[in-house]
Amino acid sequence: MVEIDKLRNIGILGHGGTGKTSLGEAMLFAGGVSQRMGRVEDGTSVFDFEPEEIRRRISLSTSFHSLSWKKTRVTLADTPGYAAFLPDSINCIRAMSGAVFVFNPSAGLRVESERLWSRANECALSRLVFVGKMEREKSNIREAIEGIFNGLEAKGVFLQLPLGAEEGFKGVVDLLLMKAFVFEGDSGKFSPCEIPEDLKKSAQEMRIQLLESVAETDDALLEKYLESQDLSLEDLKKGIRAGTVSGKLYPVFFGSALRQIGVAQLLDAIIDYLPSPPDRGEAEGKNPVTGEAERRKRDPGGPLAAYVFKTIIDPFAGKLSVMEVISGKIATDMTAYHPNKQTKEKIGQLLRLEGKKQEPVREAYAGEIVAAAKLKDVASGDTLCEERAPIQFDGLARFTPLVSFALEPKTKADEEKVPQGLHRMMEEDPTIEMHRDPQTREFILAGMGQLHIEVLVEKLKRKYGAEVELKAPKVPYKETIKTSASAQGKYKKQSGGRGQYGDTWIKIEPMPRGKGFEFVDDIVGGAIPRNYIPSVEKGIREAMAEGHSAGYPMVDVRVTLYDGSYHDVDSSDMAFKIAGSMGFKIAVEKARPVILEPVMHMEITVPDECMGDVIGDLNSRRGKVLGMETKGHAQTIKAQVPMAEVLKYAQDLHSMTSGRGGFHMEFARYEEVPPHLAERVIKEAKAAAEAHGKA
Repeated sequence: MVEIDKLRNIGILGHGGTGKTSLGEAMLFAGGVSQRMGRVEDGTSVFDFEPEEIRRRISLSTSFHSLSWKKTRVTLADTPGYAAFLPDSINCIRAMSGAVFVFNPSAGLRVESERLWSRANECALSRLVFVGKMEREKSNIREAIEGIFNGLEAKGVFLQLPLGAEEGFKGVVDLLLMKAFVFEGDSGKFSPCEIPEDLKKSAQEMRIQLLESVAETDDALLEKYLESQDLSLEDLKKGIRAGTVSGKLYPVFFGSALRQIGVAQLLDAIIDYLPSPPDRGEAEGKNPVTGEAERRKRDPGGPLAAYVFKTIIDPFAGKLSVMEVISGKIATDMTAYHPNKQTKEKIGQLLRLEGKKQEPVREAYAGEIVAAAKLKDVASGDTLCEERAPIQFDGLARFTPLVSFALEPKTKADEEKVPQGLHRMMEEDPTIEMHRDPQTREFILAGMGQLHIEVLVEKLKRKYGAEVELKAPKVPYKETIKTSASAQGKYKKQSGGRGQYGDTWIKIEPMPRGKGFEFVDDIVGGAIPRNYIPSVEKGIREAMAEGHSAGYPMVDVRVTLYDGSYHDVDSSDMAFKIAGSMGFKIAVEKARPVILEPVMHMEITVPDECMGDVIGDLNSRRGKVLGMETKGHAQTIKAQVPMAEVLKYAQDLHSMTSGRGGFHMEFARYEEVPPHLAERVIKEAKAAAEAHGKA
C-alpha cells in the first residue's frame, strides 16, 4: 500500500504533434523504468503500442504507465491530442490529480489545446506547462508563450529560462536557485554551473516577475515580499505549490524529451507542485437512493467508492474497466455494489496498467488507478461502491458524432461480423454510433471525424476479421404532395374462372409537415363492404412506401376513401388492395408531388477571424444563419442547412479554420427541395434503380 500523499496521477495533455508521448517515454527512462528510451518514430514507444498508432505515429487512445520518483509513485496517462480522439482525453481528465500541458511555441495555440484546457478548468485540474522540442525552437520564445497564456486567459509563471536555442539548446536556468543546469549529450545527466553572463540580466528580471506573481497569490507572502523584496526558497516553493493547486498559477518549464534535457527537473516539479489525490478535495456525487448530493473524502480507510472512466478490450485479458479508486479499497474476490444498475459485481483480477502489459495486484487503495478484468455489467462512466455507503458519480461527458459513413460489408460472412465487432468497439469508445437506416437500409457508422472512422475500419478488420467499404451515406429524402386531388382506382380482371374486382374513389390532401399519414374511412351505405377497407388502406400504404417521383417514401398525406363498388363473387382483399394502390398513384399525379430533404440544425464554433469565411460558406450550401453568440475569443454560429450539403462538413470546416473550428448538428425537420435540385435527385434515383435492376 502506497501512502496516498505519495501518489501523483498525471495526465500529459496538449494538441497532436507536441511531443507528449516522447515526453512520457523520457520520464520513464529518467525514472529507470526503461533501459532504452522508446521512440514514436521507430514504433518502440511503450505508450503507442496499437498497430494503428505505430503506423500513423500518433496516439489514438489514452495509455498508462507508472514510475517511482523521490519515493512517490507517478502514474502517467498519455492522452491523444488530435481532434477526432479528444473525447477520450477529456473523459480521462477526471481521474487525474494533475497534468503537464505540452506546448510548442512555433505551433501556437490550437483548438484542441483550448478544448483540453477548458475541460481541465471545469475539473479544477492543477497544471504545469512544459515547452518541448526546444532543440527546434528559435531563441526568442517568451512572447510566443505569453501569447498562448493570453489566449487561454491564464497566468503563466516562468520557473526556468532556456539555455541556448535550436541545435545549441543545452540546458535550463533555474530561477528559484538562480543556477544553470547543463546537460551532457542525450544521457539525461546534468551538472549545475553559474548562469552565463548574457543571460544574467534576463534571469534577474524574470526572477523578480516570479517573486511578484507568487507573492500576489497569498497575503502573508505579499507582506513578506514587500518587507524584504525577496522570499526564501521554502516560502517560494510553498507559494508556487499553493498557487498551482488552487489554479492561480501555471509554472512553465523548458526541455527536450528526445535529448533528455529538463526531464528530471519536470519530474521534481510534479512532486513538488502538483497535488496528491487528497489535495484535490472531496469527490462530489449523489446518493443513488435519495438523489441528494453526496461528498466522499479521498481516504483509504473510508468505504469503497471507485469511478470507471475508461474501458479497454484487451485480446488476452478481455474487457478491462479502468477506474480511479476515490475512497476505501478494492480487492480481488470482493463484492462491490453497482448503483447505476442496482446490482452487485464480483471483482475478479485487478491489474496495474504498464503500457500494453498488465501487472496483477491483489488490492488497490484510494488515489490509485487500477483496471478490473471482465466485470459483467460495468461500463465507462459507472460507479462501484459499498451498498451500506452508496454514492454515484456523474457519468462521462457526451459527444455528438460529426461524420457518418455507410458501411458496406464485402462478403456475406462480413455482414454478420460487422455488428458484433462494432458493438465490442462501442464498449471501448462511447463516441461511436451505429444504426441501420430504416429507409435506405444502410449500416450507418458515425464518429468524430474521417480519421476516427478510418481507424475503426482498420481495427474492425484486424481484431474481428470483418472487412467493409466506406461510402457516403444516402440522404433519406422523402416525397409529399402540395394540393388536393381525387381519383378512381379500379381493378378488374377476368381470365377464366373466378375474376378480380375492386373499385375505389379516394381523395388525397397535404397535411402539415411532420404529421405522417392519416387514413379516413368515409364509406356510407355499404358501397364497399367493411371487411375490404383495411385492404384498401394496406394498398395505399404500400404505394406510399414506394414513392412516386423518385422512389422515396411519401409522408404528410391524408387519404379519404369516400366511395367505390364491389362484386359479390369477384371482389377480394387482393383486388381492393390493388385498387387502393392504383387510385392513390393516379391521385398523386394530379396533386403536385414534390421531394423533401432533411434539414440539420448546426452550432458551429469558430475563431473571430474565420467567421466571415464560415458564414459565406454556409450561404453557399443553402444554409440559413439564425444567429451568433460570442464565447471568449470565438463565435458560435447557429444555422440550419440541408443534410445533402454537409455530409463532409467536418473536413471542410477543418480546412477553413486551420483545425480551430468545431461543430455539432442534429436533425431539425424536412423541407421541400428547390425544383432545379429536385430534378437532379429524381434523375439520380432513377439511374440508381435501373443499375440495381440490371445487377
